[in-house]
Amino acid sequence: MAKIGVAAIKYMVRAKISTTGVVERPDVIGAVFGQTEGLLGEDLDLRELQKNGRIGRIEVELETKDGKTEGKIEIPTSLSKEDTALIAAGLETIERIGPSNSTISVEAIEDVRSSKRDYVVGRAQALLEKLGADVPESQELSSRVRTAIKTGEIKDYGPDKLAGGPDVESASEIILVEGRADVLNLLKGGIGNCLSTGGTKVPHSLKDLCKGKQVSVFLDGDRGGILILKALTSLIDIVNVSVAPNGTEVEEITQKEILKALRSKVPLDVFLGRERSPRREAPRGHDRDRRRDDRRNGRGRDRDRRREDRPRPQIEITPEMESLDKLVTEDFRGSGDAFLLKKTGSKFKKAGSIPKGDLKEVIKNLSEGQYQGIIVDGPLEQTMVTEASDRGINFIIGSIKPRFLKKRPGVLAMDYTFLRHIIEKNRERSGSPNGFEAPKKAEAERKTLKPKPVAKDRKTEKKPAVKKSAMKRGKEGKKSASKSKSKTA
Repeated sequence: MAKIGVAAIKYMVRAKISTTGVVERPDVIGAVFGQTEGLLGEDLDLRELQKNGRIGRIEVELETKDGKTEGKIEIPTSLSKEDTALIAAGLETIERIGPSNSTISVEAIEDVRSSKRDYVVGRAQALLEKLGADVPESQELSSRVRTAIKTGEIKDYGPDKLAGGPDVESASEIILVEGRADVLNLLKGGIGNCLSTGGTKVPHSLKDLCKGKQVSVFLDGDRGGILILKALTSLIDIVNVSVAPNGTEVEEITQKEILKALRSKVPLDVFLGRERSPRREAPRGHDRDRRRDDRRNGRGRDRDRRREDRPRPQIEITPEMESLDKLVTEDFRGSGDAFLLKKTGSKFKKAGSIPKGDLKEVIKNLSEGQYQGIIVDGPLEQTMVTEASDRGINFIIGSIKPRFLKKRPGVLAMDYTFLRHIIEKNRERSGSPNGFEAPKKAEAERKTLKPKPVAKDRKTEKKPAVKKSAMKRGKEGKKSASKSKSKTA
């Protein structure tokens, strides 16, 4: 028996079958061939058409429930649409299958070639778009050449191999930035006298490289930039300060924004004065009235005392935070990568590395509990944090954390500059290489100490107040009795 080829199918007859009893697939196929034999003539006999390869294999799917059978019938044909319609109508004449009454109704006759045409059109559009996307414009080609040249100009300076531009040694002014990616972005804009600090931990070799030069600092527009400035001022004499737009990093901004920020540089003392000054000043008249009211009511000192006595919130350092901080190396900063982490006990281990641009798609395809942590060399976004926490990732570290980031309870979302800062501060306070060990030791010591019993002084021990009052009432009773006796006498 010949079979119809898949490429030769023109139409597909789809019918629905229902019977009053239980039937099986051979019963249905036998009824289709037997009860349509001779109905449409010799040219449209189903057995002959199947032998000649004009119709394909008849597919039957059945489901029995509550003593009744329902299912679907599919018949592929390579006949004309008129002959196909005749065969479909002939199926509806079948009224009995096996011992049960049956009903067959044709739901549709599908033109298979139309679906093939839709696929051909969609595929052709995709190929054309890909062909156009692979041909770069002239500006893009020149930009690629410039980027390749500037990347080759990056040099390593000093024993700590700090990345910098080719003009660091010859220029009279040096612009300090945080990492290697910041240097590369400045080189694209034609600024060759830039030098990286190697992160928040400033090496002492940087002082020798800046000796005899006018030093300016180009900071990121986040809290990490302020921390780097504080570390630099204790080592180097800084003249001017430039800052990237708020919430951005030097490696992300455009060449226009770089030039605008460098033109808007301010002296160090002016910049520090801005940081220390309050963000919002009240009108002078309002301050004068408030001081006068405080003097009258005596509330000024009480308010200041309450403010000083108010405890400042302390961030508890956990072993997990220590483990995450160790994974943020200097090679990771500026790499543009993201690490997927697995947790064993209180330690994290890198399980995979991907570009940060693909992180969102990877998170969507993760199963719940597959990974427990993420470190990304880029800013944290609300959608990324939400989707990651939905998949059981409770430790998320990035280069920048937005100020108003919503997260679930128990989820740690933090920028790695601030993470290292609080760990180092905690180590300074505790005097321990691991900041989380000191509180545990103190707590254990407190538990082992037992309170000393207080010795009672018998001489100073006071009697209960109830007995004293009873004695007083007794004395008063005796006095009154003696007075009454003297009066009667």
